[in-house]
Amino acid sequence: MAESNPASRDAAREVTRLIEIMAMLRDPDKGCPWDIEQNFASIAPYTIEEAHEVADVIERKAWSELPGELGDLLLQVVFHAQMADEAEMFDFADCAAAISDKLVFRHPHVFGDESRDKSAEQQIKDWEAIKAVERANKAERGTLDGVAMGLPALTRALKLQNRAARVGFDWPDAANVLDKITEETAELVEARDKLDHTALEEEFGDLLFVMANLGRHLNLDPELALRRANAKFTRRFQAIEAALAADGRKPEDSDLAEMDRLWDQAKLREKARA
Repeated sequence: MAESNPASRDAAREVTRLIEIMAMLRDPDKGCPWDIEQNFASIAPYTIEEAHEVADVIERKAWSELPGELGDLLLQVVFHAQMADEAEMFDFADCAAAISDKLVFRHPHVFGDESRDKSAEQQIKDWEAIKAVERANKAERGTLDGVAMGLPALTRALKLQNRAARVGFDWPDAANVLDKITEETAELVEARDKLDHTALEEEFGDLLFVMANLGRHLNLDPELALRRANAKFTRRFQAIEAALAADGRKPEDSDLAEMDRLWDQAKLREKARA
């Protein structure tokens, strides 16, 4: 067992202990039946979920929860590495070595002879040049190659647009994007009454894609903006529920007009506290 005092814990020892625990869980004779039957594909959704839970803790500034959530995310890396080790593909040490080598390669101004005295703009250009070399080594020839399919859709849209912008395929400013949003909105309204579900979905997707592009031009992360909008909606709707509960009622016992009024009250309270 590890020491109870966190200050006395040794990182290398704890990582080794975690790897050993994971190996035991996957042991065909003595391990956990659930862990044994898992594979890369079945674990991948948990990996994505744990990453989002880390982001959620950071967004809520719930710092006391962060070590646990980061531990859950680390478990996903160890789980995948253990399965790979069993298949004689690679192991955890290979994962750690790969990211260490990548960090050193991508930071020649820290680990090499390049000067650190350069602008942020030059740093970005150098970074992209280094990543271009990495993509070439992976035989990724197209501009959009290597943008992961499994990313959240808004995040992937942003990355695709950034890649295209690097080669000049981009609107010059946000005003042009706003014009495109007006155009796509009109097409969606027209499609609502004339097109089938599949065509309507396509028009809606086009509008979302352009909205992501507007966020990029405004230097906003659309995924983060939507997460915060979700959190705001949750807070205000919970305020509606709390106000109704004070009268012994639930939302289904109310109507839209009353809930709108309670929503506006919650909004005013938030602005007063800001």
